[in-house]
Amino acid sequence: MSRALIIGCGGVATVAISKCCQVSEVFTDICIASRTVSKCEALAAKLAPTTKTNITTCQLDADYAENVIKVINEFKPDVVMNIALPYQNLAIMDACLATGVDYLDTASYEPEDINEPVWRARYEKRVKEKGFCAYFDYSYQWEYMEKFKAAGITGLLGTGFDPGVTQAYCAYALKHEFDSIDTIDILDCNGGDHGYPFATNFNPEVNLREVSSPGAYWENGHWVQIPAMSQKGVYDFDGVGPKDIYLLHHEEIESIAKNIPGLKRIRFFMTFGQSYLTHMKCLENVGMLGTEPVNFNGQEIIPIQFLKQLLPDPASLGPRTVGKTNIGCIFHGMKDGKEKTYYIYNVCDHQECYKEVGSQAISYTTGVPAMCGALMLLTGKWKRPGVYTVEEFDPDPYLEALDKYGLPRRESYNPAPVEIHPAE
Repeated sequence: MSRALIIGCGGVATVAISKCCQVSEVFTDICIASRTVSKCEALAAKLAPTTKTNITTCQLDADYAENVIKVINEFKPDVVMNIALPYQNLAIMDACLATGVDYLDTASYEPEDINEPVWRARYEKRVKEKGFCAYFDYSYQWEYMEKFKAAGITGLLGTGFDPGVTQAYCAYALKHEFDSIDTIDILDCNGGDHGYPFATNFNPEVNLREVSSPGAYWENGHWVQIPAMSQKGVYDFDGVGPKDIYLLHHEEIESIAKNIPGLKRIRFFMTFGQSYLTHMKCLENVGMLGTEPVNFNGQEIIPIQFLKQLLPDPASLGPRTVGKTNIGCIFHGMKDGKEKTYYIYNVCDHQECYKEVGSQAISYTTGVPAMCGALMLLTGKWKRPGVYTVEEFDPDPYLEALDKYGLPRRESYNPAPVEIHPAE
């Protein structure tokens, strides 16, 4: 019998909550907490007739640790699942530390205010020393390692698909397929079509900030940074077909480069259609992706937050999105003295996800791994005091859970190589 406090009630959280309710023998009690408690109550009412899990709800502003501490003390969970915003990671980790409860999230910390002086000074130092300028990185959360160890609690970072499952794929490849890994290419393909001229598949503010930032990859012990969307290729994805791929920076590169011994290079690629890129460039050119406050009719607004209000809610895309996603990792390395290439990936159908949990596949491929990560913590398979990313645990029980609960793996031992060139 286990109790989970789940913070968030957006598209990803809805999937994670729905999947927890499918495993009621482990998740006997859950509390759904969000700023908008009416969303929590509506989801609880929808799920209650379908599960043995006891569902409660509460209103919570998780920007402040004291608010989270209050809810933890009232509900007394065994794990806190942070499936809200990465801005809130540190406040929720502080609350877990204060109350001695295990913590899980789906993305690395980044600040809401990228001009806050203390954060900005540290950011500029990291850019100068490490060479990548993404606003998200693991350093703030890794600093909780000794505190979590002393408290005897586990912090599980980045337990979505990428980051998350892709890191489990890396651990699995090293454990079962290779003696040493030289290169890793992570490929994230969304072959879905939602019918809108422009929309984002997860939080628009986070998504657009990520995509418009310079790309970066890790090679021969250091970071290589490139202009945003400046390197592209075409890859033929199983279940989807040929798609344009672009090199981006992504947080799991940072931890994988640290935790996979002898790795020479790791890159991350994501697919984008021309319509998306054209709209994004236009919005960027007119300042709508800006994060600095501007004065409009006597009121300060942040352009990207205003844009978020104009775009379709990612949680609303499910019924109209068709097609499939394909996310996985291509490895090259050595096994028994011979060169070897291996590709492990998942193909997920948007409409099948919607039929099951009322969500499109982007939310599904993040929400299911979050539930499976919590399952690893609650069943003791990944219980280790400290703060860790997914590749630092045994991948086998996690991948078995993913196979069982909706994201089965596929494999290829002769994948096409990733070939890229400067984008026009």
